[in-house]
Amino acid sequence: MNNILKSTKLDFSLVKPYIKVIGFTMLLPIAFAAINRSILTGVSFAMCFIAMTTGYTFSVTEKNSMERLYGILPIKKSEMVTGRYLFVLALGALALVVSLITQPLVLRAMGESVGTLDMISAAIGGLFLFALYTVFQIPGYYKYGAIKGRVFMYIPVAGFLATLFFLPKMPTDNPIVTTVVSSPVLLIGLVLVLVVVMYAVSIWFSIRIMENKEM
Repeated sequence: MNNILKSTKLDFSLVKPYIKVIGFTMLLPIAFAAINRSILTGVSFAMCFIAMTTGYTFSVTEKNSMERLYGILPIKKSEMVTGRYLFVLALGALALVVSLITQPLVLRAMGESVGTLDMISAAIGGLFLFALYTVFQIPGYYKYGAIKGRVFMYIPVAGFLATLFFLPKMPTDNPIVTTVVSSPVLLIGLVLVLVVVMYAVSIWFSIRIMENKEM
């Protein structure tokens, strides 16, 4: 676990030059929340935007040819991969917290009512979307690198647009959907289980990719 945390700290140090950009990325969705007068929309945009920054660590590593440095570090490839996922999750959690603090303040200042249930729904939706984006992005970056894998940076955008397009068309009279939606506890539990499973599979793929690479 100690090596995983060290790997995470190294990734944090790699993105220091991008701190201002990341901070702006976290605050920009406030405008979308204000325009749409919806915290769910604002948080969804926030998680979409922050997911696009996950390629920074891969870009810095590749640009500075740091693969050899990683190769001589007394750390397993599986620990490096897990550390990077931990970094990505920490970044996503920070963006979610910032959004859930700033966006309700702005919306309430505009006269909109933002209740606890609204915030929980936005948090669950944002968490699921962020996981859905990054579980595909990270293995793609490991497989193709930061330059060739740039196409994976646009997965959040495509995913967000697809969500906006298909969500209104989903059947609401399905008994399973009705049961899940009507029970907040069940919905939260289902989302958390899905997120854990998705990340477990994604981490496994990323580790396999890294173990087949020479460093």
